[in-house]
Amino acid sequence: MESLSLAFTGGWASGINAYLVVLVLGITDRVDDVAEIPDVLARWDVLAAAGFMFAIEFVADKIPWIDSTWDAISTAIRPTVGAVIGVLLAGDATSLETAVLGVVGGGTALLSHLAKAGGRLAVNGSPEPVSNTVASVTEDVTVLGVVWLAVEHPQLAAAIAALLLAGGLVMLVVLARFVRRGWRRWKGREPVRQH
Repeated sequence: MESLSLAFTGGWASGINAYLVVLVLGITDRVDDVAEIPDVLARWDVLAAAGFMFAIEFVADKIPWIDSTWDAISTAIRPTVGAVIGVLLAGDATSLETAVLGVVGGGTALLSHLAKAGGRLAVNGSPEPVSNTVASVTEDVTVLGVVWLAVEHPQLAAAIAALLLAGGLVMLVVLARFVRRGWRRWKGREPVRQH
């Protein structure tokens, strides 16, 4: 059950910020040697690469429209990282458990990534840049807190991740309806006639 909770939480968090997830899990394992965290995440080369990519994402995520481009590129990366973390948590690459945890990690990462990317597109419509920075920092702090909590209390963290995922998906549906309604109104308006 702990592996499933960790895979779900790691997947959700990977969909928001995959590099931060690798950093938190890797540093936690290096400092505390947590049995559930695969040792490969604590390797110096993995931590260095994750740290470098997190630094790039940290900056890119704060710049309007650059963050949406980064999210588009990350559509393949974030779910893959979530799936890999799920497989690593399973430990045995030949079992049904491995497949299930990989699907849970990757699927959850894809859903949370779509919610994040959709929300950030809406934030980019704001005329001021502060909302982008606030959204990005809030995402980073939430990922950090939930992944740290997952190491100590996996079921609680999975429940919180599930609530955050559901909230993000509901927000995405509401935004999509709002945009669709606005698009219909815009398309249906009468053209301005000149005499």
